[in-house]
Amino acid sequence: MIRIQQLGLSRGTKSLFSNATAVIHPGERVGLIGSNGAGKSTLFALLAGTIGPDLGDVDVPSAWRISSVAQDNVPSETSAIEHVIDGDGPLRRLEQMLAHVETEHAEDAPGAGEQLGELHEQLAQAGAYTARARAEALLFGLGFTQQQCTEPVSRLSGGWRMRLELGRALMAPSDLLLLDEPTNHLDLDAIVWLEQWLKRYPGTLVVVSHDREFLDSVCTAILAIDNQTLQRYSGNYSSYELQFAERRRQVQLAFERQQRDVAHLHRFIERFKAKASKARQAQSRVKALERMEMLAPVHADSPFSFRFREAQETADPMLVADDLVCGYRSAGQERPILHEVELAIRNGERIGLLGANGQGKSTLIKTLAGTLEPLSGTLTRARNLAIGYFAQQQVDMLRLDESPLHQIARVAPNTREQELRDYLGSFNFRGDAVHGRVELFSGGEKARLALALLIWQRPSLLLLDEPTNHLDLETRAALTVALAQFEGTVVLVSHDRSLLAATTDRLVLVAAARVREFEGDLDDYRNFLLGVSAPESVSAAAPVVGAGPKARRDTRPATGSAPRGQSGSRRKPIESRIARIEEQLTRLAARRAEIEALLAQGTTYDEAQREQLRAALVDQAYTAREIEKLEEQWLEQTNLLDQLQA
Repeated sequence: MIRIQQLGLSRGTKSLFSNATAVIHPGERVGLIGSNGAGKSTLFALLAGTIGPDLGDVDVPSAWRISSVAQDNVPSETSAIEHVIDGDGPLRRLEQMLAHVETEHAEDAPGAGEQLGELHEQLAQAGAYTARARAEALLFGLGFTQQQCTEPVSRLSGGWRMRLELGRALMAPSDLLLLDEPTNHLDLDAIVWLEQWLKRYPGTLVVVSHDREFLDSVCTAILAIDNQTLQRYSGNYSSYELQFAERRRQVQLAFERQQRDVAHLHRFIERFKAKASKARQAQSRVKALERMEMLAPVHADSPFSFRFREAQETADPMLVADDLVCGYRSAGQERPILHEVELAIRNGERIGLLGANGQGKSTLIKTLAGTLEPLSGTLTRARNLAIGYFAQQQVDMLRLDESPLHQIARVAPNTREQELRDYLGSFNFRGDAVHGRVELFSGGEKARLALALLIWQRPSLLLLDEPTNHLDLETRAALTVALAQFEGTVVLVSHDRSLLAATTDRLVLVAAARVREFEGDLDDYRNFLLGVSAPESVSAAAPVVGAGPKARRDTRPATGSAPRGQSGSRRKPIESRIARIEEQLTRLAARRAEIEALLAQGTTYDEAQREQLRAALVDQAYTAREIEKLEEQWLEQTNLLDQLQA
C-alpha cells in the first residue's frame, strides 16, 4: 500500500503540505481533488518519485511499476500505433534483446538456441503477439480512426497527441497509474470508453479530474487536499460531497461550542481575576485557554457565484435551418461536413449536442452563430436576435496585454467603473486582480473572464462549445447553477455530463453527417455508446423532430400508429426534466430556508449589516420568483407525462 506520513513540503515561500497523512490501499481507484494551486500535481510528482518531501515520508512499494501520461510529446515520424506500443517498455526491451541475439550470434552457437527459446517465452508472457491488437483497441477507444493509427505522430494535432500519450500510459504494464486530467481533449464517447477501461484496471489508480460524473463512475475513494492536509473519504465524488457536508457541519458545531466555552472562560477570568479567593481558579482557566487548540470557522467552498443577466426578448422561433449543408470553403473548394440539417430553435429550449469529436458539432455551432456561412440551404434568424457564442478557443480571443477591467470597459464603455468592478468580483476577480495582465492568468481564470465578457452582453440565445475547458469543479458548479437559472435559450456542446444533465432537456445527436433527435437521456446515450441499446430515432437515422415541414414529413409513421416502445422513449426526456426541476426546487427551498433563518436574526437589521440585509431581501424575492416558475414547469411536465401514460 501507499503510505503518506506527516508530509511537509513547500515550494518557494508557499507551504503546500503540513503534517499530511493518508493511506491508499492496493487496487483502489482514488480521485485526488483540491483547489487550483493546492498541490495536486506536486503530490503526483511525490508518488512518482521525481521529487522528495521536505519532511515526513511518501512510501510507495519499490516493486510497483508506475505509469503516467507524458506532458511533452516530441513530434516524430513514428506511427501512432508504434508510439503507443513503445509505452510497454519491458516488451520493447525484450524485442531489442531478441534482435541483438539474432544479429550478433549464430543460431548454432553454444547456448544460442536456449537463449532464443527463453526470449520467445518471455515475449509471449509479455503479450508480444497481442501487443498490436491491444494498442489498436486503446486507440480506437480514444477515438482514433484506422488511418490515424498509421499516421506519423508529427501529423497529429496537439489534442490528438495528448490522447496518444494517454494511450501510451494505458499500454504500459503498471501497478500504479497516475492520471492528471485524463478527460481533457476527450469527447463524451471516449470518456465513456475510458471509464470502462479504468474500472477493469487491476492496479491502483490515482486520478485528478474536474469531471464529477467521471469521478463518480470510476473512483472508490476520494483524497482531498484541504488546508495543507490530506482528508480521505470512502466512495465516489457524490459520496464525498455528502460526507464532507456532514463533516463540515460537525466542525462548525464544534467551533460554535468552543466559542461558547471560550467566552464563558473569559467572563470568569475577567470577573474573578482580581479576587484573592478566586485567583487560583481564574489562573487555571487562563492555562486552560492557552492549552486549547483553537478551531477555525467553516467557510463556503465556492469562492464565487454568478448569474446570467436578464436575456433580451426576441421572436419565436429564434432560428430555423432548412435543408442546410454546413462545411468549409477553401481556395474555391467546398468541404461539406453536415447535410440536410433541419432544425428549429424555439424560445426557452435547452439543447445538448451529442456526438464524437470530428462529427460536426463545432461546425454546426459556428454556422448557427454566423461565424461560418452555410454551403447551401437557408438559415433564418429572428429579428433582433442576440447571440452569445462561446467557442472552444474563446480564451485565445482575449487581449493578453490588457486587464479584465480594461476589457470589460471596452464592451460597456458607458458603465460606471464601480459597477464593472462589482460584476467582475462575482467571477472572483477582486481587488488588484481586476488590473492584472491577462497573459499572467491561468487557463481557468481566462475562461472565467471570457464567460464574464459574454454574459455581460445579455444574449437571448447562448451557443456554448465546451465552456468547461480549463474550469475547476467549483467554477463548473457555479456555471451549472447559472445556466440552470438562465431564462434564455441554450445550445450546449460539452463532455461534462453533470452540466448537460442539469442544464439541457433536449438531446440532439450529430453523427454520420446528419443531425438527429436523440430520444432518451444521457444514461440512454451511454448505453448506446456501450452497445447496450440504440434508440429507435438513432437507428432509423431520422432528422430532428419538429424542425420544419420537411422533418415532419420524414418522421411521420407510415401506418399512423406509434411504434411499440415509442411511448417509453418519449417519457424518458420528460421524466428527466421533472427530475431536474425537482432537484432545482430542492436546492432553492434550502436556499429560501437559509434566507429566512438569516432574516429571523435580530442582528441582521443592525446598521452595520445594511448591505447584507439588502442582498438577502433581493435573494428572497429572486428565490420566490424562481420557485414559482419551476413549480409551473413541473406542473406542465407532469401533465404531459400523465397524457402519455393514459
